[in-house]
Amino acid sequence: MADFMGFPAWAPRFYAELEQHNTREFWAAHKDRWEREVRDPMRALVAALEPEFGPAVVFRPYRDIRFSADKSPYKTHQGAIAGPSPGLGYYVALDADGLTVGGGFRSHSPAQTDRYRRAVDADDAGELPRVVATLVNAGFVLEGATVKTRPRGYPADHPRIELLRRKELMAVTNVGTPAWLATPAALDQVRARWEQLRPLADWVIARCAPD
Repeated sequence: MADFMGFPAWAPRFYAELEQHNTREFWAAHKDRWEREVRDPMRALVAALEPEFGPAVVFRPYRDIRFSADKSPYKTHQGAIAGPSPGLGYYVALDADGLTVGGGFRSHSPAQTDRYRRAVDADDAGELPRVVATLVNAGFVLEGATVKTRPRGYPADHPRIELLRRKELMAVTNVGTPAWLATPAALDQVRARWEQLRPLADWVIARCAPD
């Protein structure tokens, strides 16, 4: 595989246009360039990071529209996740807004969410709250589905109720389209952010594996 050389400036522009023209005709007209300037660089990026963060899955560009009212055929981003299980570990994506870097887990079942909540409940030492606070202070934003009230089985005055309300937990940051995005330096930028996310990734990998 070729070395990672960055994501060309065309890539975010392509996704901005795809948001407006999400058709098979538009995709066919740009597919070859997408492969060269989006897919292949993403593959090279995660391959370079594999020795430190593990193997990654680069997501396919096609949406599953079987049960969706939105029949747009293509995803408007190119994502990849590195970790031991689907939806668990380190995340990177490119879209019209540029580069997003994150980590944590996306829940695949109620049982996985239950394991996460039981681990939060047992975390009397406050390890996860400290990890999350450090990431928020560093500019990451917490994402993931939540419930509005307390989850069943946990008291409303639980000291970690805000974390317990979450069904899944991701910390992400969008870095946009800085000049380094189109250069090999993007590798070091992603690596540095994944290192910041390592305590969260380690916590969820140890406790929140999917079924």
